[in-house]
Amino acid sequence: MRVDVKPLSINQAFQGRRFKSKEYKAYEKECLLRLRPFKFPQGPVSMTLIVGYSNKANDIDNAVKPILDILQKKYKFNDKDVYELHIFKVMVKKGQEFWQYDVRPL
Repeated sequence: MRVDVKPLSINQAFQGRRFKSKEYKAYEKECLLRLRPFKFPQGPVSMTLIVGYSNKANDIDNAVKPILDILQKKYKFNDKDVYELHIFKVMVKKGQEFWQYDVRPL
């Protein structure tokens, strides 16, 4: 189904500045340390994210923005070049949460 309304950006959706929490800063640091060196493709890309949650109440999209921001920081690309985004939610046991990504040029 098509909805002919201009998409609202996250910046337009919320008023005022948003600040990173201490928890987010620690999460970002941990993720940046764990990400392996990788040559990110130039230009338009297709990305697949798999998010392993232990709580069924977690929304599938909650992890997307922080993950994209962390990947941008690590691999020096602009997320405006992500033209396709495939997101999968999988359920795991508590303590086994994860996320993984795959990226390919279009």
